[in-house]
Amino acid sequence: MITLLQAAAAGAAQPQGMANWSFWVMIAAMILIMYFFMWRPESKRRKEMEKFRNGLKSGDKVITAGGIYAVVKKVEETTLLIEVDSNVTLRVDKNMVVAAPAPAEKK
Repeated sequence: MITLLQAAAAGAAQPQGMANWSFWVMIAAMILIMYFFMWRPESKRRKEMEKFRNGLKSGDKVITAGGIYAVVKKVEETTLLIEVDSNVTLRVDKNMVVAAPAPAEKK
């Protein structure tokens, strides 16, 4: 029993500066982990989507955020005119175009 009390007293006798330093190291490690596993991949994905949207041209096949498959008819600064079916066109915001159909899905 005395050894258990002595061990507890020895742990409490650790210098305050050392405990404070290890706290900041752990906080820095968590921030680095969040950066490499969350923020950096999201930033890369956002840049790729922006590049995709800025590269759209008339005739490209796209999929909107609502799941509509369409063909781009006209590209404007912030909007697209897309054709969904014969003589059915929609004006959508560029940010709502999320992907191009996979090669097997193109007709």
